[in-house]
Amino acid sequence: MADLRINGVTKRFGTLTANDNVSLSVAGGEVVALLGENGAGKTTLMNILFGHYVADEGSVEIDGKTLPPGSTDAAIKAGVGMVHQHFTLAENLSVLDNIMLGTESLFSLTSKVGAARKKLQHLAKEYNLEVHPDALVGSLSVGERQRVEILKVLYRGARILILDEPTAVLTPAETEQLFVNLKNMVASGMSIIFISHKLHEILAISDRVTVLRHGAVVGEVATKDADRALLAEMMVGRKVSRPKAEIISAGEPIVELEKISIKGDKGMPMLLNEVSLTIRQNEIVAIAGVAGNGQRELAALLSGMQKPDGGSLLVEGKPVTKNNPNRFLQMGFGRIPEDRHHTGTVGEMNVWENLISEKLRQSPLWRYGRIIDFDACRKKAAELIEQFDIRCNGMETETRLLSGGNMQKLILARTLTADPKFILANQPVRGLDEGAIAFVHEQLLNARASGVGILLISEDLDEIFSIADQVAVIYHGRLSPLLNVRETDIGTIGAMMGGHMKEVA
Repeated sequence: MADLRINGVTKRFGTLTANDNVSLSVAGGEVVALLGENGAGKTTLMNILFGHYVADEGSVEIDGKTLPPGSTDAAIKAGVGMVHQHFTLAENLSVLDNIMLGTESLFSLTSKVGAARKKLQHLAKEYNLEVHPDALVGSLSVGERQRVEILKVLYRGARILILDEPTAVLTPAETEQLFVNLKNMVASGMSIIFISHKLHEILAISDRVTVLRHGAVVGEVATKDADRALLAEMMVGRKVSRPKAEIISAGEPIVELEKISIKGDKGMPMLLNEVSLTIRQNEIVAIAGVAGNGQRELAALLSGMQKPDGGSLLVEGKPVTKNNPNRFLQMGFGRIPEDRHHTGTVGEMNVWENLISEKLRQSPLWRYGRIIDFDACRKKAAELIEQFDIRCNGMETETRLLSGGNMQKLILARTLTADPKFILANQPVRGLDEGAIAFVHEQLLNARASGVGILLISEDLDEIFSIADQVAVIYHGRLSPLLNVRETDIGTIGAMMGGHMKEVA
């Protein structure tokens, strides 16, 4: 067992106080959930615990001994292990090779592979994390890769496990199995810090919840005394409720995919295999699936960045012959990209520049066909910042400095004010807190009510069942028939995401 205490930690970055006198404790055999809005200071605090950052004030103790600040090696030796949301595995190496990486000296003349294999097999059996030591990581499912990440830190002697958004890429069935495994670890005396935006998961797995707001602890509650409404209010500082889709009649078809296929690299399977789909006015159609099953190619196709190798794409009944992003903008397509940092915005550009980037050639921002009217651009940007409550230190702020929620508001403002006919919403609330999720969903439902057709690509089934009208599951590039959200259930969709796709034509 390990007893962790974070005592009065303060961390400043210039004038920004990321952590403000934060104290937190985790006992052996306990799961403590760390909850807070984007920018609340959760990641900074964990980076201080793991030795990536040095606190300006305060200390970290494990079993009564103070950790030297800024030493990852010291944190690992004290039993701290961190599993990040995005896996850091070498796909061309075996499970055992990945586990052993960095554990042996480069100057050692021999490798203790046999002993490592036995230790790995023992840990896998003890914690119900079975995975074959010789399997190539590239051949594993997402759930199996996460097991490897957890085994990596256990192999190094972790007694305190930090899990950052651990279910972001898992199916519901894989999430249930993860929780079974975590409970086994806790039963053996492990301490777990669980970071997630999914309130139902926090309620299902944790013993206590500590809430951060603006870098400070604003409350702590025993999970048995909490519910989703209470946690959301503690996190945001006000009552928050997610909007629900009202039943309205769908209109005319806007976007139609007819047996669209996209080939993989030579010798690889099809990335999209004869995908057919129709999105109508006043309708949100959702695509559910685990990442890597063709969603990226589908999104690229509907952004004008990918040409199909077979099939047809029709917009308002007319075939699309030119595949380029500008043409799709002209047709009335709006997009909320999966990666808001790299494809949704240009981080080095100012907030106002990103806000007007897709409408720059529209009057009155563009004069005489070639001259940018900077005053008009800034005026328009100021209106959007106020309308969408984009919190920034002025419109000249570099966009990379915005929180995830405010960056998403920027993208929404740019997209929704361009009078779109169709919106591609690709993982629109990934990594957002409850307040930001509610805002994004409200904006999408308002667009739906105004006649916009929306394709929602999401791995979050709660999101799909809250705002979508129809849902299809994508698996290995094939798409199931559409199902009415109100006539199916999360269990059915979750099973289909895991490959039980008998419904696929």
